[in-house]
Amino acid sequence: MFGLLKQQPLLEADHRLWMMDVFSWSLENFNADFFYHQSVLVLPSNQFFPGRADNEQEMAELIFNNVKRYAGIGHWPTLVVDQNQCTLPDTPPLEVTSPLRMTDGIADESVPAERRLLVPFNAQQISNPEGIIASFAHLTAHYMGQMAQQPPPGGAELWPHTTEMLAIFLGFGLMFANSAYTFRGGCGSCYNASSNRDAYLTEQQSVYALALFSVLKELPTNTVSANLKKHLRSYFKKAVKEIHSYPADIERLRQLA
Repeated sequence: MFGLLKQQPLLEADHRLWMMDVFSWSLENFNADFFYHQSVLVLPSNQFFPGRADNEQEMAELIFNNVKRYAGIGHWPTLVVDQNQCTLPDTPPLEVTSPLRMTDGIADESVPAERRLLVPFNAQQISNPEGIIASFAHLTAHYMGQMAQQPPPGGAELWPHTTEMLAIFLGFGLMFANSAYTFRGGCGSCYNASSNRDAYLTEQQSVYALALFSVLKELPTNTVSANLKKHLRSYFKKAVKEIHSYPADIERLRQLA
């Protein structure tokens, strides 16, 4: 009878351990020092994404340039293009002569367009700020993940999930958690499926990964949860508490600094 009162883990053990392994892989391959001393939790606010734009192309460029800055890849040569107005060629070899991640990096504008990383955007996502930020962060993680010196946990089969985890590691967890699921009810004119992003992690997995980021960065729980959708806040707080119950796992990740 008393066993019924024991709280069940929020995630299956293999899912939780895989998340820990992805964060370990991220720390080992993408500058643990940058993560612990310079990465920030990016908030879905005008403070983090300031500026105005006159059209969809300018807005997409404005959003992506901020994503690059927070990810520490402002110096990467990229080209933002409307996915409906371009063909997607093979990704060219990345040409970065400075560290992979750095603060306040500036891209070399002399790099020709054909040698830049192509960043396609869905114009209909402009109306869904958190969704397009998450999409840009996921694409950034896809490019970054390909430069890892070690194979990712889970292999090719889990690559989309791993790169979402990497994007959360880069600081974009709030956007992933808040846009993982979109309510499809209400009037037909209020719902636009094309504005949503493709999500690979479940809503709960995204929140748990955000909690792991928050614990490692020692962020105030209430500060983070205040920026989540209301129905996710309780789960986030439980996830933070559960992660703290595995001190050996947390210490292993902190030792990678």
